Amino acid sequence: MIDHKTGSREEWLKARLELLDVEKDLTRRSDEVARLRRELPWVAIEKEYVFETDEGPASLTDLFHGRSQLLVYHFMFGPDFTAGCPSCSSIADGFSGSVVHLANHDVAFTAISRAPLGKLQAYKRRMGWSFPWASSSPSDFNHDFHVTHTDEEWRSGAVEYNFSTSDYRPAEKSPMLIEIASGVGTDPVTYRQEGPGMSAFALIDGVVFHTYSAYARGVDGLWGMYSWLDRAPLGRNETGAWWRRHDEYEEN
Repeated sequence: MIDHKTGSREEWLKARLELLDVEKDLTRRSDEVARLRRELPWVAIEKEYVFETDEGPASLTDLFHGRSQLLVYHFMFGPDFTAGCPSCSSIADGFSGSVVHLANHDVAFTAISRAPLGKLQAYKRRMGWSFPWASSSPSDFNHDFHVTHTDEEWRSGAVEYNFSTSDYRPAEKSPMLIEIASGVGTDPVTYRQEGPGMSAFALIDGVVFHTYSAYARGVDGLWGMYSWLDRAPLGRNETGAWWRRHDEYEEN
């Protein structure tokens, strides 16, 4: 039995046109938010960072590959992980096809994680990805951009993430967090020392500027499947962390 309102085509069209007005308002508001992002003040990066890449050691400037803009996805893959975070992995499934379009619009892209480069390369092969992925293990980059915190910060109850300070200690007993941490071969505290996010940078006259960062649900817009699910009849229809790495779903 259908547990949802039904109606005639005429009733559907009337409701759809009313929704269209709301969707147009949302689109215009989204355009305004994008404009406000671009108007944020830029902060010069004075610290030197070293990354390990497929081409060898690289600076933050090197990651631009001759372009004036750089987008970074902070991928949750710590040094002690045996696999990448399943949520980040789901988001990253959409990266490879975008890289060429960004590159031809003066925008470089790379994912960055703290795991050693060899681990990243092996996982990238497993997932069949082709986007650039750098290891920040030789530097403080992840900590400075608030996507990595120390065990001491966790234990103190003062973790700085998503532009606020939070106490993560109660999450140590979360069944969902325990399950996800187990799936990357570690414990909840070690797993949650990493956090998802993205950052944007500009390179002007040899100076790198930090222009924008987003964390937590601020990266929802990068999660391609959610845009589709939000338009599906039952929406996201979530009960816990239902998603998996794309090679872990049962065959349908």
